[in-house]
Amino acid sequence: MKLEDLLRQNRTIRVIGFDDAPFLRGAGGKVAIAGVVCAGTRFEGMLWGEVTQDGFDATDTLCELLIGSKFLPQLHLVLLDGIGFGGFNLVDLPRLQDRLQLPCVAVMRRHPRLPPMKEAMSRLPHFERRLSILQRAGAIYHVPPFFFQVCGEDPAIAASALQRVTDCGKVPEALRLAHLIGAAVVTGVSGSSA
Repeated sequence: MKLEDLLRQNRTIRVIGFDDAPFLRGAGGKVAIAGVVCAGTRFEGMLWGEVTQDGFDATDTLCELLIGSKFLPQLHLVLLDGIGFGGFNLVDLPRLQDRLQLPCVAVMRRHPRLPPMKEAMSRLPHFERRLSILQRAGAIYHVPPFFFQVCGEDPAIAASALQRVTDCGKVPEALRLAHLIGAAVVTGVSGSSA
C-alpha cells in the first residue's frame, strides 16, 4: 500500500531507521550500523551490519541487510540518519530507492553546512565520486521540525510520514533507537543526543 494511502486511512506505517555507531575518525576499518524497525513508534525488530569507514559500500550494505530479510516486505519507508555512514561512506539515495523499491528519506537534525563538508571530503580519495553521490541525494527540504532529502516520494507526503513515526522532538523513533542501540553496543552505554 502506498504511503499516501496509509496516511489518509490512518494506518500504521512501518519503517526502518539506519544509523552508524560511534567510531574513531581516521582509524579506518569497519563501522557498525544499526537498523531499527518500528511500526509507527513501536520497536519491532533490528538489523546489524558494518560499513567501511570513508568507503563506498554503504548503499550495497543496506541493500544486503534488507533484501531477503523478513522485514523488507513489511516496510513502507526507509530512514537514514543523513547520507553519510562511517564518515564519508555516502549512501546513493536514488540507487537505494531503486533497489529496495521503497521511498528513502535521509533525515538531518539541521541544515548541513555544505562548504565545510565538501572541504573535508576533498581530503579523501575519489572526491569527485563522493561529490556526485552527495549531489544525487537531491534537494534538502525543511518542513518543521524536519530537514530531509527524499527519493521515491513526494516531499509533503514524506514529511507527514516523518511526523507520524516521531514520538517527540525532531528525530523519528526508529532513528532515535538506532542511535541509542548503536552507541550502547559499541561503547557500553547509550548516548544522550539522538
